[in-house]
Amino acid sequence: MTPSPPSSVAPNLDRKSFLIGTGALATASLFPRRAQAASPTIIRAEKRVIEVHGKSASVFGLRQPDGTSGLITDVSTPFRVRLENASGRKTLVHWHGLTPPYRQDGVPYVSAPPVATGESAEYDFPLTFGGTYWMHSHQDFQEQQLMVAPLIIRDPADRAADEHEIIVLLHDFSFRAPEEIFASLRAAKTAMPGMAMPGMAMSGMGPDLNDVSYDAFLANERTLDDPQIVRVEPGGRVRLRIINGASASNFALDLGALTGQLIAVDGHAVAPLRGSTFPIAMAQRIDLRVQLPRGQGAFPILATLEGERARTGIVLATAHARVAKIATLAADAAPALGLGLEHQLRGAKPLAPKVADRVHRIDLTGTMEGYQWSLNGTPYPHAEPFHVAAGERVELVLRNTTMMSHPMHLHGHVFQVVAIDGRRFSGARRDTVLVPPKTALTIAFDADNPGTWLFHCHNLYHMISGMMGTVVYDRA
Repeated sequence: MTPSPPSSVAPNLDRKSFLIGTGALATASLFPRRAQAASPTIIRAEKRVIEVHGKSASVFGLRQPDGTSGLITDVSTPFRVRLENASGRKTLVHWHGLTPPYRQDGVPYVSAPPVATGESAEYDFPLTFGGTYWMHSHQDFQEQQLMVAPLIIRDPADRAADEHEIIVLLHDFSFRAPEEIFASLRAAKTAMPGMAMPGMAMSGMGPDLNDVSYDAFLANERTLDDPQIVRVEPGGRVRLRIINGASASNFALDLGALTGQLIAVDGHAVAPLRGSTFPIAMAQRIDLRVQLPRGQGAFPILATLEGERARTGIVLATAHARVAKIATLAADAAPALGLGLEHQLRGAKPLAPKVADRVHRIDLTGTMEGYQWSLNGTPYPHAEPFHVAAGERVELVLRNTTMMSHPMHLHGHVFQVVAIDGRRFSGARRDTVLVPPKTALTIAFDADNPGTWLFHCHNLYHMISGMMGTVVYDRA
C-alpha cells in the first residue's frame, strides 16, 4: 500500500556516500560478491526477463551492474548503498531485518518518497550485527514481481568458518499480474455449499492456507525442471542460508537424506537444533549447518508449499555424482506451519530480563469475504499508531482472530518471542514471526531506534488490503 506522502516526510539520505564493492561468490553467480573496500558498487532496480517452465516472463530485479543479485558485506563495514532506479517504475527498497535510522528504512512516504526512474537515493549507516537478511521493494506489488535480493552480513565467526556458504532465495511466481491477482481476491465471495473457492476455507475444514494459486515456485529463480546444482566436496561442511522471499507462501524445508543443525533464524543465533525438516514462513530466514557424507552423492534441498505438494529447491552434488530428475510434486502434501519449532527455539543472546514498560494488545483481524484484512479491526492507514517512548521495554500481544496465518514483521528493531498462548519463555530473536490461526503470541523489544516504523503482515496481499500499522516514538 502506498499512501499519499505526508508533508513532514522528506528523505534524509547522505548524497556523498559510496557503495560497498564486491568479489565473486563461487557457488552461484546469481548472488552477490564479497566486499572490497576501495570498489564502489551500485544496487540497480531494473526490469528484466527470465524463463519459467519454458516461457518468458517480465520481472524486476535488484542487481549490481555486473548482473549479480543483492549484496554480501561485512559487519565491520558501514552500509553504503546507492539505489539507482532503471526499472521504469518508481520504487524504494527496504533493508529487511536491518536497523537503520528510520529515514533510510525504504518505505515509500513513511521513511522517504519513492525514487523515480532515472534517479537514485543513497544510504549510509553502521551495521551492528551479522546474519542472513534480504532486500525488497515496498512499493505497490513489486515484491511479487521479483524486486527482491539477498543481503548477507558476515561477522568474524563467519569469516573464520571452514564451510561452503550457499544462499537459497525462495519465491512464488505467477504469469498473472499481481494487480489482477489482488482484484480477483477482492472480488471473491463466500463459496456455495459444497464448493471451495481458491484461497477460501470450507466450514469445518480448518485453516485457510494459500490465497493464491501460483504457476511456479522458484529457488534462486529456477524451478525443479532445471534446478541449480551446487557442486560440493565429499565430507565438507555446508552453511545453507535460506531466505523465504515469497509474497504469499509458507514452506516446509526438507534436507532429505541429510541432517542439519539450525544455528540462526532471521539472522540471529539460536541454541542449535538438529533435524531434517524445518518450517519457514514468508520473510523469515533460517541458517543450517550441514556435514556432508564422505562419499559421492547428490542431495536435493527441497521446499514444499504448506498444505500442498508443489515444491522447489536446489541440489548439492559432488563432482562425479549423477543428478536424477526431481518431480515438481512431492509424494505427500506438506503440513500446515505451526509453532512447534518456535516453542523450542532459544535465542543465543536474549533480551535482558525486564518488566514491560508498555504493552499493546493487537488483534489480527479480517475475512476472506471481500478480502478485508486489518489490525484491531481498522485497515491501514486509518488505524491509530502504536505509541512507544525511547528507552521503554515494549511488548506486543498478538491475537490472531482469523482462519489464516499471518507472518508479522516489525521494521527497525529486533524483537524476542516471549510467550505463546500465555506461556512465557525466552524464545528466539527475530524480525518476523508467524502467528497461526486462533493463537496468541507475545513479542518484546527495546525501543532503541526512534522514528516511525511499519508493523505489518508479510503476506503481500494481506498487507496491501490493510493489515498494517505503525509504531511511532513519542517526542521527548
